[in-house]
Amino acid sequence: MRLNTRIQGQGFPIICLHGHPGSSHCMSVFTNHLSQRYLTLAPDLRGYGNSHTRQRFKMEDHLQDLETIFQDFNINQCLILGWSLGGILALELALKFPEKVKGLILIASAAKPRGNHPPISGLDYVYTGLAGLINWIFPSWRWNIETLGKRSLFRYLIQQHHAIAYHYLAQEAVPAFIQTSGLATQALNQALRLSYNRLEHLQQIDCPCLVLAGECDRHITAKSSQETSEYLSNSQFYCYPNTAHLFPWEIPQTVLTDIDNWMAQYPEIVNKN
Repeated sequence: MRLNTRIQGQGFPIICLHGHPGSSHCMSVFTNHLSQRYLTLAPDLRGYGNSHTRQRFKMEDHLQDLETIFQDFNINQCLILGWSLGGILALELALKFPEKVKGLILIASAAKPRGNHPPISGLDYVYTGLAGLINWIFPSWRWNIETLGKRSLFRYLIQQHHAIAYHYLAQEAVPAFIQTSGLATQALNQALRLSYNRLEHLQQIDCPCLVLAGECDRHITAKSSQETSEYLSNSQFYCYPNTAHLFPWEIPQTVLTDIDNWMAQYPEIVNKN
């Protein structure tokens, strides 16, 4: 299917893939910055955002959909940045199209994703729903953060409960959650039950890779992200203290600076042959 795609900037293409739940707008923390120098393409994956579907699908279908991005925008070479689920899809695209993918940036992701999330109670859902709704109406309201946010499931997604992180939660996380379809959730859960593991195949990827993780990530642990980096032949790994799965929204400037510095080390990535 043709994916709704948010396009910014011009120049060398960088494909930015969101996680679950998510949408192209969740990648603005990256695209607004990178599009100042490059062409960024952020698709809504099938069943997310404005890429609507009424049919059941499998995770493999995301890869077929993403192939249309290459075709529709005549992309012969690109860099792929993927967050969480998007990082897994980025790895799959690098394995399938090594001639096209010149570099990878993996955000809170892993080739063998493992989590250590505690059990979720009914009260967790109540606090999360209230905190999310109030934050959507009154973004970054300190009373809401202290009274509900820190008691909600947000406490596992972020560690630094400041205004910047809650601004992103209000503007991007809540709309993305609402727009994520049940079919997308079913496809992801089906894949998780199959215990996804591509570690042994990572030696086939020889392009430069940057793997970033949050120290307190309970959804995809920093240890599993580091393991992925160690299996990649040309990889750098950074782990940010006192951050969790949504660390790009906790420390955006630090993350963007590290990405810029890494890209400066590999100018050949963005120089077309």
